[in-house]
Amino acid sequence: MDAILPLFPLQLVAFIGETVNLHIFEPRYRQLIKESAETGNTFGISPFIEGHVMQIGTEMELVEIVKTYPGGEMDVTTRGVGIFKMVEFFNPVPQKLYSGSTFEKVDFNTKGDLLTAQEILLKIRQLFTVLNINKSLPTDPHDLVTYNIAHHVGLSLEQEYDFLCMFDEVERQQFILTHLNQFLPAVEESQRLKERVKMNGHFKNIIPPTF
Repeated sequence: MDAILPLFPLQLVAFIGETVNLHIFEPRYRQLIKESAETGNTFGISPFIEGHVMQIGTEMELVEIVKTYPGGEMDVTTRGVGIFKMVEFFNPVPQKLYSGSTFEKVDFNTKGDLLTAQEILLKIRQLFTVLNINKSLPTDPHDLVTYNIAHHVGLSLEQEYDFLCMFDEVERQQFILTHLNQFLPAVEESQRLKERVKMNGHFKNIIPPTF
């Protein structure tokens, strides 16, 4: 049989380079993490969306078991290191508690278009200003990798999965920019509406139009 990648289906999308902290309590995933700690082998986080384990997922490495509880539960730190495509799914893997699949590694790149990166950074700064969010962003557009900002631009879980399935940085840049061009005006209008609601009941000095 081909190599099997242990799977941890979750209702989230992990990205390359992202650190994901997990609380492990189910016996099947305690077994998965214990084996990963002993062997150094990676495992996969597969997005679980609308009752289905999705075909594309993120290969994760175990960085650290931060804490082990008396009952066997664990707090662990993991990091995304690759992208995989499931070939044959097993639930469970023979003689294991957890699920897994044979898989293919997916090539991806992180070299994008500089002008598009500049535009994305401008839009994200505008978004953060409107929402009063204080998050650090690259000052140099050369340093922008869309994987690093995809969780912070208001994508739905389904949109994040679509993003994960794009393996070219230029394509991912266009996806993010299109989303921001649609999302930012809606957020700005929502904030204006909130301000109007706050002003309800106040005496207003409104100058009527001149006809």
